[in-house]
Amino acid sequence: MALMGVFDVAASGLSAQNVRLNTVASNLANAESVSSSIAQTYRARVPVFQAILENEHGRVSRRYGSEGLSKVEVAAIVESPAPVRKEYRPDHPLADPQGYVYFPNVNVMEQMADMIAASSSYRANVEMAMTARELLLRTLELGR
Repeated sequence: MALMGVFDVAASGLSAQNVRLNTVASNLANAESVSSSIAQTYRARVPVFQAILENEHGRVSRRYGSEGLSKVEVAAIVESPAPVRKEYRPDHPLADPQGYVYFPNVNVMEQMADMIAASSSYRANVEMAMTARELLLRTLELGR
């Protein structure tokens, strides 16, 4: 892999982890929002990543096992299939006719763990780009 390609890999990783962190932030912000129906209830969102493989000629391939540069992109952001939480609170202003209110399917502990993992991945991509920069600078100094 060419040294310049490392910056593309790091940039794609930084972008993907940025989306992941933003998704976690959105989920945490809506974790305790209340709704009067299942249809109106916020659903946790999860980014889906996809590997993009490029050969030495820059051709994109989504086939695994091929040689070349591997980047990542966000293929989609999907809603979690977990059921929403239903609580009986007849005195709540948003209670439905049966007295239930609905909370999002956001698990705060899972979101915090995902945030820590995304933050670590983001930091690793920054370190990779900084290391590649340092190697490139040292390589250029050899030519002096």
